[in-house]
Amino acid sequence: MAKILVTGGGGFLATAIIKCLRQRDDEVFSISRSHYPALVPLGVTQIAGDISHAEALSAAVMGMDMVFHVAAKAGVWGAYDDYYKINVAGTRNVINACRQHGVTRLIYTSSPSVVFDGSDQENWDESAPYPDKFLAAYPQTKAMAEQLVNAANSPELATVSLRPHLIWGPGDNHLVPRILSRGKAGRIRTVGDSNKLVDSVYVDNAALAHIQAADRLHYGGPVAGKNYFITNDEPMPMHELMNGILAAGGIGPVRKSIPAAVAYGVGALLEGLYTLLRLDKEPMMTRFVAKQLATAHYYNISAAKRDLGYQPKVTIKEGLSQLAQALRHGPA
Repeated sequence: MAKILVTGGGGFLATAIIKCLRQRDDEVFSISRSHYPALVPLGVTQIAGDISHAEALSAAVMGMDMVFHVAAKAGVWGAYDDYYKINVAGTRNVINACRQHGVTRLIYTSSPSVVFDGSDQENWDESAPYPDKFLAAYPQTKAMAEQLVNAANSPELATVSLRPHLIWGPGDNHLVPRILSRGKAGRIRTVGDSNKLVDSVYVDNAALAHIQAADRLHYGGPVAGKNYFITNDEPMPMHELMNGILAAGGIGPVRKSIPAAVAYGVGALLEGLYTLLRLDKEPMMTRFVAKQLATAHYYNISAAKRDLGYQPKVTIKEGLSQLAQALRHGPA
């Protein structure tokens, strides 16, 4: 039984990771800014704190055997400094605290968006370079954080970074509710060629990959210092995934689309307007979202299969069935 800290433990993916850890009787601690009642029955020790505060984080890391660093500021809109504070400075604090207290394993949750350059990503593997330019602060700061984690890999602290793509499932508080709310309002559209293939990953599969990475992580091993794409290995047209989620919520399929160039232009216009007016809420469209929706992005996960022993356990069809059941018994 290990003592394990999970940053951002109340989040969607972090909660799934915690459930896996508790099932094998690991002693789990979580540090986050809020208290999460859902973690209480799991027997998690919750620590109030912010990863951008080095002293609070250091105190939380003390005595741990490993750290799952899942906390991040997500989203496609907002001030760069806010993203940098959590995603970059916060990650640096995690690394420093691990070194200070002799933690030997750090598992970091990254994102495929760190290599997104606005073009189609078809069967890309981990050799894909970071782009020269980013369209949003989130992928830019996540790429910076991932590089910090990779550089920190050493005999004292073995590190690994996972890149799960479009995580969804029961309890999702991001992708699923966004699709359902826009579907109910009749404001959901496909962008450009809706037949371009896109990967996603069911939340339990993403959590499994994190556990497998932790179990195989040691300095000098095949996992240490590496990045891994994590998906369901079932690429499909974006509209099929959207329609599956809509159907799980009892909503009809997407029937309208807009040209990719129009979506990008609208995104650029709204970004300019929101910046001028200093609006904090997210625009209905941004350049980053327009490019994401209009391009293919599916990945070769051979490395994860080989090095982590990763095989998705829940298919998209099974996941949609579980999502539908969860939605019938309460909100996502």
